[in-house]
Amino acid sequence: MKLSKKAAATRQHILDTSRGLILRKGFSGVGLQEILKNCDVPKGSFYHYFPSKEAFGRALLQQYVDDYHERLEVLLTAHEGSGRERLMRYWNAWIDDPISGSWAEQCLVVKLAAEVADLSEDMRQVLNDGVEHLVTRIAVVITEGRADGSLPPGAVPQVLAQVLYQMWLGAALLAKLGQDKEPLHQAFTATDQLLTCVGNNTGQES
Repeated sequence: MKLSKKAAATRQHILDTSRGLILRKGFSGVGLQEILKNCDVPKGSFYHYFPSKEAFGRALLQQYVDDYHERLEVLLTAHEGSGRERLMRYWNAWIDDPISGSWAEQCLVVKLAAEVADLSEDMRQVLNDGVEHLVTRIAVVITEGRADGSLPPGAVPQVLAQVLYQMWLGAALLAKLGQDKEPLHQAFTATDQLLTCVGNNTGQES
């Protein structure tokens, strides 16, 4: 369905104003009435754009994933430093991005992954596809870093990228639980060590 410019703006307004609400309270913790009040739109308008709350959630997550990948490309673009510099710039953004703040604090994967995995197959798939794309992109930059000499040879890039992302997800959860960024700083130090360790045991390249 092709929307008019005004209708598209209204739909986008619903998604934009709801993201912070979902980030704070989770998906199941927010009822439709709260979404409508937060967006200041009538129920009929909501259902014009989203046939169900689940469809709304799927659209919200897809927008989040798309936005995330755009920001990721800005940090990982090849002409902005070596592979190692680009990777560490990305991980540092989890702690503090001068433009958008801590990526960890805004991460819907951290907030919703366990919830939507049991709640909605469609929503789970959106997040899972986004994570797979992210891990593959990190693996590509690891390969580029080894090619430009900024990273030593070592673990299979895809495996190492997966391990790093898993570590950062855990660190983000602990940081959220303790209201303290120290786990993120520890993850940053461990990431630097894993990236620069020659021939580590996290799945050897043949």
